Amino acid sequence: MENTRMYADSATVVPSPAPLPTAEPAPSDPTPTSAAPTSAAPTSAAPTTAAPASSRRRLLWHLGEMALAMVAGMLLLGPLWDLAGTALGVGDALARPEVAALVMATNMTVGMTVGMRYRAHRWHAVGEMAAAMYVPFLLLLVPFRAGLIDPDALLLCGHLLMIPAMVLVAVRHRHDASAPVRRHRVVVALAHRWPAGLALLMTVDMWVDPSVLSPWTMLVLPGGYLVIGMARRTLGGRGVLATQLAGLAVWVALTLVAVLAGGRTADWLVAFGWLAHAGWDLAHHRGRVVPRGYAEFCVVLDVTLAAMMVLAILTTDA
Repeated sequence: MENTRMYADSATVVPSPAPLPTAEPAPSDPTPTSAAPTSAAPTSAAPTTAAPASSRRRLLWHLGEMALAMVAGMLLLGPLWDLAGTALGVGDALARPEVAALVMATNMTVGMTVGMRYRAHRWHAVGEMAAAMYVPFLLLLVPFRAGLIDPDALLLCGHLLMIPAMVLVAVRHRHDASAPVRRHRVVVALAHRWPAGLALLMTVDMWVDPSVLSPWTMLVLPGGYLVIGMARRTLGGRGVLATQLAGLAVWVALTLVAVLAGGRTADWLVAFGWLAHAGWDLAHHRGRVVPRGYAEFCVVLDVTLAAMMVLAILTTDA
């Protein structure tokens, strides 16, 4: 859904790029000395050739944003449904496949709506995208209730049908003008900190039910830096590769010690390993090896998970 990006990120109003008035009178009919050069015609073809590619990129970017918003909605609202179901005594009803599918569609729709409204999409476009979330599942409820498909097929086919429905809505509204939106500076500042917000969303399950992760998860910590560094080709600086390999050796050793120790000792080592990696993230926040957003995401994720693991250790018996 292509946007013209006319929404406001602050209270500043940007004037339209109209020509400024001048004191000189506008020229009358063109004269031989003021005629436009004949070479202007070929240069006008360049924007037309670049426009389709730019339009496709914006469309793909918008679909990617929608997918992330939908995942965020599921991660954030899923645990809340579980808590509400347990508190109200309707957990069994929410666990029914057809109800679970509609609850999932609701979670995705909420996340998608927040993302689209932040990007200044109009409400009728938001409504059509919401229909793209619900209609596939509603259509599949008929064969499901008739016993023609099982619960797994209901969820799988619902998601598969959702993809072309989303694309059709995005293509239909790709030339729509943006809705007038004025945002508070706090909202803009929070949006710029989206890596931290994403990290918090990914740890919602741990807030509800704190637990200790497997020691093997610590191998992901240094491995992510090496993979991203190779992809970005940022490991060629002086001592950069050696530093990353030293970090890998430290966390591999810590993992092996935790696996061999087991029990409460292993739990404390895992929590320490995740918390210690937050310092590693802070040392890399300037983007030398990984993008700054990735380091910001990692430091919030590491600290939050380490805190939840410490809480789990302190609140459970040895």
